[in-house]
Amino acid sequence: MPGIILTQNQTFLIGPVAKLLGYIMEGIFFCLDKIGIPNIGLSIILFTIVIYLLMMPLTIKQQKFSKLSAKMNPELQAIQARYKNKKDNESMMRMNEETQAVYAKYGVSPTGSCLQLLIQMPILFALYRVIYSMPAYVGKIKEAFFPLVDKLISQTGSAEFIQTFKDAGMFVKQFSNEAFTGGNMEYIQNTYIDVLNRASTLEWHSIAEKFPSLSSDVTNTVATLEKYNNFLGLNIGNSPSFIVKESLSSGAYLMVAAAIAVPLFAAVTQWINTKLMPQPENNNSQDNPMASSMKTMNYMMPIMSAIFCYTLPAGMGLYWIAGAVVRSIQQVVINKHIDKMDLDEVIKKNVEKRNKKLAKAGIDPNKINSYANMKTRNIASKANASSSQMTQEQKDAAVRNSTDYYNKNAKPGSLASKANMVKQYNEKNNRK
Repeated sequence: MPGIILTQNQTFLIGPVAKLLGYIMEGIFFCLDKIGIPNIGLSIILFTIVIYLLMMPLTIKQQKFSKLSAKMNPELQAIQARYKNKKDNESMMRMNEETQAVYAKYGVSPTGSCLQLLIQMPILFALYRVIYSMPAYVGKIKEAFFPLVDKLISQTGSAEFIQTFKDAGMFVKQFSNEAFTGGNMEYIQNTYIDVLNRASTLEWHSIAEKFPSLSSDVTNTVATLEKYNNFLGLNIGNSPSFIVKESLSSGAYLMVAAAIAVPLFAAVTQWINTKLMPQPENNNSQDNPMASSMKTMNYMMPIMSAIFCYTLPAGMGLYWIAGAVVRSIQQVVINKHIDKMDLDEVIKKNVEKRNKKLAKAGIDPNKINSYANMKTRNIASKANASSSQMTQEQKDAAVRNSTDYYNKNAKPGSLASKANMVKQYNEKNNRK
């Protein structure tokens, strides 16, 4: 398929979004290159800031919902506690009505900020794909792999050799693809670049050892990529775990500290970010599963961030840190904005809005609650009516009369008694 960069993500929805974000990333790298600092690390930071600023309106709506949820959760929990052991239809309907009234009061939907999340998730996944596959979206970075890639393709056994690289398994299907086996040069080039883009320093050196005639091209390519990937002395194309291992063997302990700082900062910034997020009230309550799960997530997310950022390329860790810092700054601004809101005024407007909607539907909002209460009382009174009209002695007498009626002319509990019961029951029904 000529003209298509096959290293780009082709997943439904995420693929087109990643391509759009790729244009932004290429524009950022182009501008940095023009001012003499073509740096992937700096591009990732600026790219992350731009994307999160573009998503700011969605973030505000989502955090506004979270803040209001923290305020209304005690009311929802009180309703749930009131109907805890009531499973009848009337009680369930009443609980649903009261719950809907609380949501309407605060002007939020039971589905929460699902729409905002549905919009944000493809963007965040696409952002990750762009950063993880920079040569697919930034032409200047892709050019750094040439002319080495063309020369490597012409070497016998090169395809089999690079498939032995650690991360080559991610692209194993591309090597057996019809475009690759059929000689589509652009597809073959992109497949080689996919593998080389994730190659470690040792794997780059192994190419020069395996194909000595390409040693100078390997050196030039590695030098260009290291220039692009160098950020504060770290090659962000390598993972911190690899950097730590290599630095310990060479005695470069300062590099060890720098490499460990990446997952450490990722965990700390993630922890700060979770602390700034609106938290549900009564976090220590065992009856609040939402608060319990939120508390667990607040502890687990920083730990998971540290693990991922230690094993993935340092560039991903840099993105993780930049994203957490930007979100934290956004959260501080949003919290100040929301804290200045008059919640009583917001609730008042939401109640008026709900009443107008009910009135438009032909429903008197002032009569809804009183009607619901009256209906509940009527049902309860009907249920108790028959039992309140009979004394205990009358109930006992009715039971004895019923037993005597069916045991007439037969010994109680005998087969004749049971047959007599069936006969008299049928006669009684036939007279009706």
